[in-house]
Amino acid sequence: MGVNPNGPLLAIDAGNSKTDVAVVGTGGRVLGSARGGGFQPPVVGVEAAVDTLAEAVGRAWAEAGGADSPPAFSHVSACLANADLAVEEQELEKALYARRWSRSIRVRNDTFAILRAGVDEPRGVAVVCGAGINCVGMVPDGRTARFPAIGKISGDWGGGSGLAEEALWFAARAEDGRGEATALAGELPAHFGLPSMYALIEALHLGRVPFERRHELTPVLFRTSAAGDAIARSLVHRLAEEVVALSTVALGRLGLLDEEVPVMLGGSVLAARHPELDTRISELLAVKAPKAVIGVVTAPPVLGAGLFALDERGDGPQAAARLREHYGA
Repeated sequence: MGVNPNGPLLAIDAGNSKTDVAVVGTGGRVLGSARGGGFQPPVVGVEAAVDTLAEAVGRAWAEAGGADSPPAFSHVSACLANADLAVEEQELEKALYARRWSRSIRVRNDTFAILRAGVDEPRGVAVVCGAGINCVGMVPDGRTARFPAIGKISGDWGGGSGLAEEALWFAARAEDGRGEATALAGELPAHFGLPSMYALIEALHLGRVPFERRHELTPVLFRTSAAGDAIARSLVHRLAEEVVALSTVALGRLGLLDEEVPVMLGGSVLAARHPELDTRISELLAVKAPKAVIGVVTAPPVLGAGLFALDERGDGPQAAARLREHYGA
């Protein structure tokens, strides 16, 4: 391929709903960027998913001035959703090598991008709660801590989708008398302009309310909790317990429980800064990891992928600072 070892880097952050790519040049300068569709190998297959990446990479490469030649990079850092197991990372890495973008490619789960975007060095733990929930940790010597994070079969609880399902379960049982009373029984159907949980159950079952709209119920859960509903509050508190369980187990695996270390929170649910959730996480973490320093990642995760690329090529702190400046971090 004739790739220049001092040539541009490629940073990829590919989530379930969108993909961001950046071509990063000397000194951390962003030469080109593009956004593409979601990355879902379990749904469309590995090759079709990588085609989605390739489309965005092509546009970023053209913006960087490479329209007259195929994309070629000194190193590719790809942080990808659905790369939850080592075997999946290996399969995706093989598929990227087949595109001949670079002789040097590193694939990670996309949660690592959020962590790296939030810390000054590759040291700390991140818990991400968006549609699902995941946690990763890393230290500069290369050790990592992670979880399979593929749903209930891997012990997961939480995430926006999981919270919505729990809220629906409690609301349905409250309305028909099997469970405790909760304001969720009125608030959840009202969100869709429906009069009862029975009507909402029917609408969800028959597809009149599309499956993907269930995530809209998560903010309703938090509002209902903030208004004092005991059932809603119990779900918010359980999410806090899960966040702290994940982060403290990861810290323990890396030998960081007794050290001052960042615990970064990211994803749409945690980045929303729900006061009750934030307070409960802080209280629980103060007991189990009193030196941990909580932060919230608001920078785009593609920044983390780019910082990994700079780390792995050995670029210095000035390049990292310039890349952070580009993304306002």
